[in-house]
Amino acid sequence: METTELLKKVRKIEIKTRGLSNQIFSGEYHSAFKGRGMAFSEVREYIPGDDIRSIDWNVTARLNHPYVKIFEEERELTVMLLVDISASGDFGTKKLFKRELITELCAVLSFSAIQNNDKIGIIFFTDRIEKFIPPKKGKSHILRIIRELIDFQPEGKGTDIGLALRYFTNMIKKRSISFLITDFLSTGFNDALKIASRKHDLVAIRIYDKYETQLPDFGLIRLQDAETGKLLWVDTANRSVRENYRQNWIRRQQELDSIFTRSGIDQAKIATDENYVQPLINLFKKREKRH
Repeated sequence: METTELLKKVRKIEIKTRGLSNQIFSGEYHSAFKGRGMAFSEVREYIPGDDIRSIDWNVTARLNHPYVKIFEEERELTVMLLVDISASGDFGTKKLFKRELITELCAVLSFSAIQNNDKIGIIFFTDRIEKFIPPKKGKSHILRIIRELIDFQPEGKGTDIGLALRYFTNMIKKRSISFLITDFLSTGFNDALKIASRKHDLVAIRIYDKYETQLPDFGLIRLQDAETGKLLWVDTANRSVRENYRQNWIRRQQELDSIFTRSGIDQAKIATDENYVQPLINLFKKREKRH
């Protein structure tokens, strides 16, 4: 992509998603993703009623008067985006391609994170780890992430969610808020998901297109798997073919719901033709109530 065109696209996404983050998500994000630890703030003189376990014995001995340690909630978090950029992201029949939707979601989450003074990093994956940008703060860092989301050309076409989760678990040692953003057209990642969710606060965002949920009646058509290149003739005029496809989709969604529930993972489902504001707000509010 030409540099001028790329910068225009980056600017367009920045204006839209930063505005949403400022107006809608800043408070919701802040409430939903709070610091998980306590950090030392200061010492002050002991007041009757203070917990004696908080007495700072070194300061007390030095000043010959009881002092206690004061702690505050540790506000700064590390936020990680695990982003599927496999070939299936180039599909979309309505408002956006899946990859375009993922780009906007990542931008919104990134701007919300820096408003909360959090670091943010990203892992791009297909059937391999394509790129890792370590967590940092600042607007220029986020604009770099957006540029990569728009213009990065992956080497792989397939999807290996398990590989991405294992890499993430090994690379990020400190507990983080992590968003796994993918269409979940992959299997075999259950164990890696459980391990990652025990170490980190993992949230799943499932991206899909309306025509992935059910086949339209277009007669006899030839379909190609974007990730494998495999071609297949399908008689979409056949009602039983369409029904079998729909039931398989439903079964897979139920299976994913069960996997996330067992692992204690929050999730949001967002379609390419859907306004993603409400699903994200619902996700944040659900977390705020629980925490």
